[in-house]
Amino acid sequence: MFLSASEHKLRLHRLQMDYITFGKGTKPLVMIQGLNTRGIRGTGIPLALMYRIFAKDYKVYLFDRRADVWKGITVRDLAADMATAMDALNIKNADVFGVSQGGMIAQYLAIDRPDLVNKLVLAVTLSKNNETVRAVVNRWIELAGQGDMRGLVADMAQKMYSDAYAKRYRLLMPLLAILQKPKDVQRFIILAKACLSCNAYEELSSI
Repeated sequence: MFLSASEHKLRLHRLQMDYITFGKGTKPLVMIQGLNTRGIRGTGIPLALMYRIFAKDYKVYLFDRRADVWKGITVRDLAADMATAMDALNIKNADVFGVSQGGMIAQYLAIDRPDLVNKLVLAVTLSKNNETVRAVVNRWIELAGQGDMRGLVADMAQKMYSDAYAKRYRLLMPLLAILQKPKDVQRFIILAKACLSCNAYEELSSI
């Protein structure tokens, strides 16, 4: 089945955000991806192919983070952005799928704006930080600050994927380091630090 994907930029007074849409269904599915180095612009077709299983039943929306981030931004702030975007696009009662940092954002979205969320699926994420997560994220921040893109991409792949998957694609890591080099290192660092602000555990009972 051929998939088409549309790339858009949401422009509001205080929020600009890239997003992608695809799918022929009527039910809204909002997908919030994890921390990444490049953003979603220019990736519409690959992402639509990756998530094509949802295209029949859903109108899928994949949102990036806001264009302008600031030091100290939190995942709860990013969830508020998601709510603003969904309100602007008249997306209500959506099924929401959040991965990694996207899962942190999705939790706060469901806590603060339950009217926007029908079902919530969380993958490879957490509701509060621990020593392991802080060590991993701080290592990514350190590598990005040093400009070690090969080391950053390799470490992210090792932490995010199974040993078998990482081993299978280890020869592609040098190319991936080039393709995934952040356009804006400071933006990546700010968003990485936002991961460390997640502390939704005590509020999960409200979902």
